[in-house]
Amino acid sequence: MKKSASAHWSGGIKDGQGSISTETGALREAPYGFKSRFEDGPGTNPEELIAAAHAGCYSMALSLGLGNAGFTADSIDTKAVVTLDKDGDGFSITTVDLSCRAKIPGIDTATFDQIAQATKQACPVSKVLKATITLDARLDG
Repeated sequence: MKKSASAHWSGGIKDGQGSISTETGALREAPYGFKSRFEDGPGTNPEELIAAAHAGCYSMALSLGLGNAGFTADSIDTKAVVTLDKDGDGFSITTVDLSCRAKIPGIDTATFDQIAQATKQACPVSKVLKATITLDARLDG
């Protein structure tokens, strides 16, 4: 399975503007820029999108893990906080803090904790930081 998204950017880093779109159309030319990334400006930013992807992936993966153990959640609410820190001349994503609150009938704390921790390691977005990244960069014009 392959999913895609695209980004367009024009202008300089501080005065430029960009837009992000997803294959499904869930995001269609969603604006982003310096102010939405490093200040409190309107629009989205890559770290926010990574946080949304991680929270969504973790919640679904936890549902799978619970189902495999014979449990069905009434609700799973996950928040992901992505930290972007200064790193030399640039920036790095240094941590992702996941916070999950779940209502699961019939499960004990030890079983839930074991499944939740295993899910943190098994969630595909959790694994992405170890992914092989390829690049096809071309200059047009």
